[in-house]
Amino acid sequence: MAASGLTSRLVRGLGRTLRRAATDALAGTGRTTARGPAPTPRPPRGRRTDDGAAGRSTYPGDFRGRPSMSFAPHPDDVADPGEIVWTWVPFEEDHTRGKDRPVLVVGRDDGWLLALMLTSKDHDRDEAQEARAGRHWVDIGAGDWDRQGRPSEVRVDRVVRVDPTAVRRAGAALDRRTFEAVADAVRSRA
Repeated sequence: MAASGLTSRLVRGLGRTLRRAATDALAGTGRTTARGPAPTPRPPRGRRTDDGAAGRSTYPGDFRGRPSMSFAPHPDDVADPGEIVWTWVPFEEDHTRGKDRPVLVVGRDDGWLLALMLTSKDHDRDEAQEARAGRHWVDIGAGDWDRQGRPSEVRVDRVVRVDPTAVRRAGAALDRRTFEAVADAVRSRA
């Protein structure tokens, strides 16, 4: 890796760490951040996970019902609804195991981010089989979240909770029109 690339990654990581520390410090003082009142940190609840970055927290299970979704990306290192970020996602059948993958952040639930997982696999080819298994996908095209520029699909029938501190990197913000199409598909499945 080139020295400039390594330096850039270190600077982004340091910035993210400093923002989290400032947010944590402000939360106890009643002060506000540039985005409004400082969030009140809440410890995640649920089952313990044992994989990678997510091993530091607990997972309460997937979100059930119709999530409140909003489009609110901000050009910073904090994951916001409408942005695609990389994080650890628990497997549906066993939340103690999982995989690092991109997700589309669609909202929040207490101290958790609500997100939909992405794949570069083309599920148009096996759409009937996926539907029989209860999995439904929406094409969102290609973007900066995939370094190889492959088209992606987002799963709209499973809303996962993501620990905000486990987000590794931001990939890109989705355009509003595509986000709204995804949100409509989620609402139709809830």
